[in-house]
Amino acid sequence: MEKAIIGKKVGMTQIFDEKGLVVPVTVIEAGPCVIAQVKTVDTDGYNAIQLGYGEVKESRINRPEKGHFTKAKLTPKKHLREFRVNDIADATVGSEIKVDVFEAGDKIDVQGTTKGKGFQGVIKRHGQSRGPMGHGSMYHRRPGSMGSTSTPGRVFKGKKLPGHMGVQTVTIQNLDVIRVDLDKNVILVKGSVPGSKGAILKIRKTVKNSK
Repeated sequence: MEKAIIGKKVGMTQIFDEKGLVVPVTVIEAGPCVIAQVKTVDTDGYNAIQLGYGEVKESRINRPEKGHFTKAKLTPKKHLREFRVNDIADATVGSEIKVDVFEAGDKIDVQGTTKGKGFQGVIKRHGQSRGPMGHGSMYHRRPGSMGSTSTPGRVFKGKKLPGHMGVQTVTIQNLDVIRVDLDKNVILVKGSVPGSKGAILKIRKTVKNSK
């Protein structure tokens, strides 16, 4: 079975490598997770495993969720995430997955929800350049031309305009695993990952080969 686990972003810090260089890392509390469901091509049309993470009181879940865990003979979990896999031969409902599935040197993909930025203009949202800042200019941070006057007489779909920014599902690929702490269920990943502190993350072995 492919390597996959659910984690929670703790925050960022820095460590020193063997050469004494500073390496920025993200601390992720990964697992332990339990396999709540196994999907196959015969039953669902594709192969996947559903992992549960985090404890929750039974009174905090709804009836469909309660039935789902009761059918699998599991205690309720706060978070459920699905991972598509090619091989499900070793996947069994109820088996536990811990952070030891990864080791230092592995390449992983991390998926999470980005921070919300609220309503933003085109300069911050899309990285556009501002207009002249002199007193005579009447066009400083606005989005620019909206098109011609009569033909086609409308704004084309996809025009980059001000609007809500953030709260999007983003996957960062080919991140390096720097260190794995089995005692604390913690994994240190080089660089940053999507989301704020406490965000739930999907972590899996990278789907692309590193260059």
